[in-house]
Amino acid sequence: MIPTNTASVCSIFLVLHRMTLPTFTVIGRDLEYFSQAGFDMDRIQIKRNAPVALLYEDAIRNEGAIISSSGALINFSGKKTGRSPKDKRIVYEETSKDDIWWGSVNIKMDEHTFEINRERAIDYLNTRENVYVFDGYAGWDPKYRIKVRVICARAYHALFMHNMLIRPTEEQLADFGEPDFIIYNAGQFPANRFTKGMSSTTSVEINFKRMEMVILGTEYAGEMKKGVFSVMHYLQPVKFGQLSLHSSANVGIEKGDVTFFFGLSGTGKTTLSADPNRLLIGDDEHVWSDTGVFNIEGGCYAKCINLSAEKEPDIFNAIKYGSILENVVYNPVNRIPDYDDISITENTRCAYPIEYIPNAKIPCIVDRQPSNIIMLTCDAFGVLPPVSRLTPEQASYHFLAGYTSKTPGTEDGVLEPIPTFSTCYSAPFIVLHPGRYAEMLAERMAKHKVDCWLINTGWTGGKFGSGKRCALKYTRRIVDAVHSGELAQAEFENFATFNLSIPTALEGVPRELLNPSLAWADKEAFQKELRKLAGMFGKAFALYESDVEPKVRLAGPQL
Repeated sequence: MIPTNTASVCSIFLVLHRMTLPTFTVIGRDLEYFSQAGFDMDRIQIKRNAPVALLYEDAIRNEGAIISSSGALINFSGKKTGRSPKDKRIVYEETSKDDIWWGSVNIKMDEHTFEINRERAIDYLNTRENVYVFDGYAGWDPKYRIKVRVICARAYHALFMHNMLIRPTEEQLADFGEPDFIIYNAGQFPANRFTKGMSSTTSVEINFKRMEMVILGTEYAGEMKKGVFSVMHYLQPVKFGQLSLHSSANVGIEKGDVTFFFGLSGTGKTTLSADPNRLLIGDDEHVWSDTGVFNIEGGCYAKCINLSAEKEPDIFNAIKYGSILENVVYNPVNRIPDYDDISITENTRCAYPIEYIPNAKIPCIVDRQPSNIIMLTCDAFGVLPPVSRLTPEQASYHFLAGYTSKTPGTEDGVLEPIPTFSTCYSAPFIVLHPGRYAEMLAERMAKHKVDCWLINTGWTGGKFGSGKRCALKYTRRIVDAVHSGELAQAEFENFATFNLSIPTALEGVPRELLNPSLAWADKEAFQKELRKLAGMFGKAFALYESDVEPKVRLAGPQL
């Protein structure tokens, strides 16, 4: 029987309220931390490691989010729909200034300006009713992981980092202690562009002495993800002596062999690292440690443009309850996402926990050294072989070069391929001089006798417009031959100008495909494009020539 008098109803409400007191509120030493950091604890409500359902509710109630037909949360990042590399700053201070590769990627900021922006961020967060905190880990290996605290004003951002960081257990969270790195995300509030060192109302800055990051003027969630990677890209080599890499990685189910995949956008890194015969360690950020390989992240941040269940079933099926669709257009009637609609941005994304991928290796760590490194390029000039075996010196050269090409038609007036060189396959996130990462890579390759392969997923038989793109079935056959060891046992010949070792034969792959000079009908045109690309490599590599050994300089194309 349900009581109807007011006293009884109030009694039941109080009992239920006590039973459902949230376990994510801040108490004890954590409360003291937030008070000392400048947060007005009498005014704001801090929700620490809130459950996914609560973050859904707050995002829908306060941020205009909706639930998609598959159960994912759809939310929007506002004006900024991608990273703002020109607004990224590193604080120039005594503990890290001699290690940072200063320049257009790592722009200097003085400590005073950082303090101004940090206070501006906290002042803004103090005006919010709800402040979200997520405490998690970066790095699956306990020896090298760091504790990360994210403080933000949007439920969507808290859920994003819940997915992207490694989620602690209740016991780990209770004993979390002081974080190693803190992100203050006040992205809804602009930076003061008249502050010294500011170039716009957007500011994304990292202070390695304080181990803090401040975000102003952008609500794009990817800034937090790449901020954590930048910190790991600094700490792993400098503090731990380990090699951080912008790469995907997988491990064989039968042999347990590990492969790294390097590659820029459009080269096939995600597609080729997803293999039914192998387990995915991670899709984007890893550390090659003294004892093996581990993922930095606890989730994936996949592109959604033209996504379909047929082409990428694992990603498509990961878009469910707990995932976030970012800047994706949807049908307002049935809430079905339209992955082909780029009216908001071409950079539509989905963030989901890595355990949503059926063949993920959980925990995302392998106590074994890699057997192979695959460097992917999409050569629209049509002159690079579909597979080449690299010497350690060539591996360093091509790692530093980080070549791929944009294809004609991407911009008005572009009539031929545009070469793109992104050093270490991670130019926007480089913190140390690229040569330091390349040297560590070469040392580890030599020590553990790791094979390195340059695989071209681009054009053959002619450049973009006259040739055709290498069929995926052939590229998969090549990757399978790498993993089985078959390719390492093949006979090789020299590919002139670039001086690459290429196989003379591989079952299932046409002979003329293996050697591009055979595939081109117009031999003179082939030589012209080959020399043109070699010259581009030379100009791009000039930036690093003075900082690498002569044998690495000589490992590039020779004209």
